[in-house]
Amino acid sequence: MRVRVSGRNLAVTDALKDTITSKLEKFGKYFKEDTEAQATLSVEKNRQIIEITIPINGSILRAEESTEDMYASVDKALDKLNRQIGKYKTKLEKRYQGHDTIRFEYIPDVEPGEKSESKIVRTKRFSIKPMDPEEAVLQMELLGHNFFVFTNGDTEEVNVVYKRKDGDYGLIEPTF
Repeated sequence: MRVRVSGRNLAVTDALKDTITSKLEKFGKYFKEDTEAQATLSVEKNRQIIEITIPINGSILRAEESTEDMYASVDKALDKLNRQIGKYKTKLEKRYQGHDTIRFEYIPDVEPGEKSESKIVRTKRFSIKPMDPEEAVLQMELLGHNFFVFTNGDTEEVNVVYKRKDGDYGLIEPTF
């Protein structure tokens, strides 16, 4: 497993880079050698943030954590990745039958009592009226949701606005 460590608005020290690399390489037993893990470090005010992504044949394992200490953020993100790997073992096995991208014999089984399969438990139908993204954000806030699906009045395509962790908003537009 290859590990790339980069910093956003932050100079990554050798000690921090070595710590992250050594801890992420422990996950190498789960993946093939050519799998690449990307760790991005950033600082916002008092928050030390780490984002770790590991792409696997079209899927992505991703963990993001923020604390006041970068080393604590690293440990929390790695714990989250470990839980994701265990939780989605059966789902990945079904998806990648016949592929040797990920080695499942090292991944611990899911704890009994945990759901191994997700299912749709509710379906909603609603009419979509054309509006601009700003109006969609307003509607989303009025409903108290963290995302809102709408038809963009300018492009006449279905778009999604969502609330980001930093409090700002995002817009998802389709491309064909």
